[in-house]
Parts: sequence; structure tokens; C-alpha cells
Amino acid sequence: MSGIAGRIFGVLVLFVVADFLWFFATLPQPVALDRRTDAVVVLTGGPGRLARGVVALEAKSARRMLVSGVDTTVRPSELAAQTGASPDLYACCIDLGREATNTRSNAKETAAWVRKHHYRSVRVITSSDHMARARLELRAELGPDVDLLPDAVPRERSLRKFTQEYGKYSLRRAALFVGG
Repeated sequence: MSGIAGRIFGVLVLFVVADFLWFFATLPQPVALDRRTDAVVVLTGGPGRLARGVVALEAKSARRMLVSGVDTTVRPSELAAQTGASPDLYACCIDLGREATNTRSNAKETAAWVRKHHYRSVRVITSSDHMARARLELRAELGPDVDLLPDAVPRERSLRKFTQEYGKYSLRRAALFVGG
């Protein structure tokens, strides 16, 4: 590798390492329930997310909740039993989004729901390592007019899985940067 190419490569490697360390160091944590938003959105796919959303809703931290990415065969009564929540809470205040199959479609489903209800602030619940990518996708769909409050569910992950999530985040961030 020539001198200038080696330096460019070295700077690129340093940038990636620094970015990875920043990603790791800034993992979001759970947010106090006294922080109120118009709505709660739970992105399915990991333990503790739905329960955290129900707790936030029961604490009156928001008026309504969307659970994005629910399998078409799951009934509200099953989710109520799983979380210990009242079926009445599901009937009045929880919507099940059944269209999403990944983080990008979670964001599209969420954006449509937020616009339908004219919400201006949303508590986003997902795992801590997934939050950066979820926020990236939600911001791309919702724009700057909706405030996002990240409320992360801590999760133990292997370095390999954590690195995979960082890779997905980085690739999606680059794609959005170039217009994709």
C-alpha cells in the first residue's frame, strides 16, 4: 500500500473504531416514567419490550401504544396474559401493527400510525443495542417534527451480535446519507 493510500486506510480504520466505541458508549438506558409523550411505540423482537411498554402506558406516560411487528396469528388476549395487563387496556389503548417484518417496516408502520393520530412525541421502546438503528429509521420516516424519546430495554449481547447490530446500523446510516 502506498504512503497516501496507507494513511487514508489508517484514518478510515480509526474512524470506524472510534465510531464503534461511541456506539457502544452511548447505548441508551430506560427512561423515567414521569417523562410523558403522546404515545408509546414498542418494536417487537426481544424480551422485555412489550412489558416495558405496558408499564409506561399503565403509568400514564402516554395515552396510547402501538406494538409494531405483531404476528398475524397473535391475539390481544394472548399479549394481555403474557404481560399481566388488563384486557381492557388492550381494548382501549393498544394497537397491534401487523405489517412490519423488520426495522425499516417498523418505521413505516409507526409513521403511518403517528400521522393518523397526529402525535407530536413518541416514546420508542426497543433493546438498547437496536435503538440507534430504530431511531435512524424512525427519524427518516417521521422527519424532525416528531420528538422521539428512546426508552431502551437493556440486553446482554455477545460481542459478535453487538458488532452485527453496529454493522447494520452503519450500513443503513451510509445508505440514508447517500439517499437510499
